[in-house]
This record gives sequence, structure tokens and C-alpha cells, in this order.
Amino acid sequence: MKLATRNNKGGAGALRRPDAAARRPYPASAFTLAEVLAAMLFLAIVIPVAVEALHVSSLAGEVAARKSSAARIADRILSESLVTTNWTGGTQSGTIPEGALDFNWTLTSKNWPKDSMQLLTAEVKFQAQGKDYSVALSTLAGSQNQSMTANPNSRQ
Repeated sequence: MKLATRNNKGGAGALRRPDAAARRPYPASAFTLAEVLAAMLFLAIVIPVAVEALHVSSLAGEVAARKSSAARIADRILSESLVTTNWTGGTQSGTIPEGALDFNWTLTSKNWPKDSMQLLTAEVKFQAQGKDYSVALSTLAGSQNQSMTANPNSRQ
């Protein structure tokens, strides 16, 4: 095997193998310790922020889905109460299961100050990731004390 230098093709000087350059077409490169530490510091800051962002978005999605269900339940409670007129008996409450979740509801009625009507409010409470949330829907209903009289001029 014949040894060569950079300047001298086979003469005296620093020795190197001529086929070494053929095996390594690009110069060797690596990260310095400072670059590796800077990258690790960057990841130490970014990863907790990204995990917290995922947690917040997960909570927002879960609360939105459960609020939709709670609003549907409150609407159903108000509609059933208006049809059956059972809201005159005072405050009512109960639990409605929907899937694997339980929704606690409360129906209250108050006097409406402007007319002789009642303000019915259905409040539905639920939990999402350990926190309590609620949805309240209200409507006006005619007072049960009012007598319904038919108009003599109308056809039935």
C-alpha cells in the first residue's frame, strides 16, 4: 500500500491513506455540547406547555359536549313541566342518567314581577374532569290561578 500526503503524492510528509477520502465524501460533523444543552432546554420548556395546551383543549371539548347534553335535558324538563303543569308544586329536583353520566336537575318557579306569570327555571348540574358546571334555562308560564275563559265570538 502506498502512502501519500496532501501536497506530496507519495513523498515524505504527513501520512494518510488515499482511499479514506473516497469512503467519506462529506466532512464529519457533530453537535457541540452547547447545542445539545440548548436543544434540551428548549424541549424542557416546550413539552410542558404543549401538554397543558392538550389538557385545556380536552377539557373544553368535554365541557362543550356535556353542556349540550345538559341544555337538552333542561329543555326537556321545562317542556314536560309546562305540559303536565307540575311546576306549581314548588321546587323539584332529580337525576337523569345519560350514557355513563348523571345529570342533576332542579326546577324552580318564581313570580314574574311585571305580569301575573311564573318564571320557570331548570338548572342542570354536571361534572367535567373534577370540576362542577351548570346550565340554566328559563321560560315564562301562565299562572295556574288565572281562569281560562273562551271568547264567545270564536269558533271551536
